[in-house]
Amino acid sequence: MPKIVTIKEMQEIEKAADSQGLSFDTMIQNAGKSIADIAISRLGKVEGRRVVILAGKGNNGGDGLVAGLHLANDGALVSIYLTEKLAEGEELLKPLQDKQLLVAVYADDQRSRVLRNLLRSADIVIDSVLGTGVKLPLKGAAKEVLSKAQQILSKRETLPYVIAVDCPSGLNCDTGEIADEALKADLTITLAAAKPGLISFPGAGYVGELVIGEIGLPPRLKELAKIKLELQTAESTVRLFPPRPMDAHKGTFGKVLIVAGSINYPGAAGLAGVAAYRSGVGLVTLAVPAVIQPMLVPILPEATWVLLPHDMGALNENGAGIIVEEYESTQALLIGPGLGQDDGTLGLLSSLFYSADFSERSQIGFLKSSYELSDTPNEIPPCVIDADGLNLLAKIDNWSKLLPPLSILTPHPGEMATLTGRSKDEIQQNRVAVAREFAKAWGHVVTLKGAFTVVASPDGRAAVMPIATAALAHAGTGDVLAGVIAGFRAQGLEAYEAAIAGSFIQARAGEYAAEVLGTGASVLAGEVAEALPNVIAELNA
Repeated sequence: MPKIVTIKEMQEIEKAADSQGLSFDTMIQNAGKSIADIAISRLGKVEGRRVVILAGKGNNGGDGLVAGLHLANDGALVSIYLTEKLAEGEELLKPLQDKQLLVAVYADDQRSRVLRNLLRSADIVIDSVLGTGVKLPLKGAAKEVLSKAQQILSKRETLPYVIAVDCPSGLNCDTGEIADEALKADLTITLAAAKPGLISFPGAGYVGELVIGEIGLPPRLKELAKIKLELQTAESTVRLFPPRPMDAHKGTFGKVLIVAGSINYPGAAGLAGVAAYRSGVGLVTLAVPAVIQPMLVPILPEATWVLLPHDMGALNENGAGIIVEEYESTQALLIGPGLGQDDGTLGLLSSLFYSADFSERSQIGFLKSSYELSDTPNEIPPCVIDADGLNLLAKIDNWSKLLPPLSILTPHPGEMATLTGRSKDEIQQNRVAVAREFAKAWGHVVTLKGAFTVVASPDGRAAVMPIATAALAHAGTGDVLAGVIAGFRAQGLEAYEAAIAGSFIQARAGEYAAEVLGTGASVLAGEVAEALPNVIAELNA
């Protein structure tokens, strides 16, 4: 699976590869070939298409020059525009000159006429001006060329297909900070490994499709192998899918028990249940307030039901014993979607993990604010905690120790702020670091939802989903995610793998639903759940 590395880590990796016999020159040749191959795989035949290479004077420019040579060999009409003049006969430029391709230099281009003419007619623009070592703000010829290119392209009715080499020029590859002069790419071919800035906003908005290109690194290079932060891919996701033997029965694929719902949020339980079934689980049992069950049966007639006592539609602690009786036949327990945050529901949550004494009750039947937990933990199935389950946990002292080891927590940034005491801004600015820090501190798998969802394990491993879509910015999509993750957990995946598989599939389902509707603005959470089978089939194809 592709790694995500900082600028410094990438420099150390390249240096180590060079010391083991893979020269920097060879890396550039490999990179250029990979860029051309990926471009052709995305665009089809390039013969006769006008390609403009915007090239800087560093290694990134060299990658672009080599890519241009390969595209020219495949029949593309390639022109080179250099931000600065290269040394006479420079070895990467010479093969292009030998083919009598147009090579222009910014300093010699009066009033940028050549640049204007090239970009006005270009079908494809390859941005290889600046690489990962950029410092902002931009200065000099690189800034001027990018700024003029941006102005020229803004006047075109139909834009060319823009490919960024390693990163859009002007992107800080560690932080995601982006220069005003940067060109928005349709495709970014990042080399050897992804970089944090490519999956951090605002820079991520300039990346387009993100693909990993090859530079020929040795497969067992220890400097790369030690990196524990990975970019999830379709290929690595499908390898996580549990087998589905032909002689299977519903017990083969496990049972999910979902404790969810309240009179104010009845649909959350249904969304989680549908998503769990769509993940491939054998049986879904919904433990809900009895009052909302009639609303949910038409949504999910395949479910079985555990009807629980409630106070005005909110679960209370009296249902704990009923739920605990289900543990023995359950392979994964999901708690939280649509529960609400009533005191009685808080008491229920606590007593699901440890026996509790709730003998003192207020006159109207709600739990008082104080209660005592026993020292005897209940033996419960692998656990997923979502939504109000997380908000309720935050009210319990030492909550992380009450959960079974390697539970899966699925907070959005607001819920993560409640659990950690950190501000949402701090969490959003350091999503990977925060998820890793608290996964280790709590001893549980943290799935930090949002654009580029992060899954972190207590052992230091972490994976980032390469998907950011506004289609998931709707109520209920988190319930779908929790259901999918719980479904995979019930089918036997380990906690970290279940969280990764569920997160990737749910994010892709959001994209898929938006593609079907033609807009992400109108996607409903139920449509994300219904898109899950399409995504699973797509990955298995």
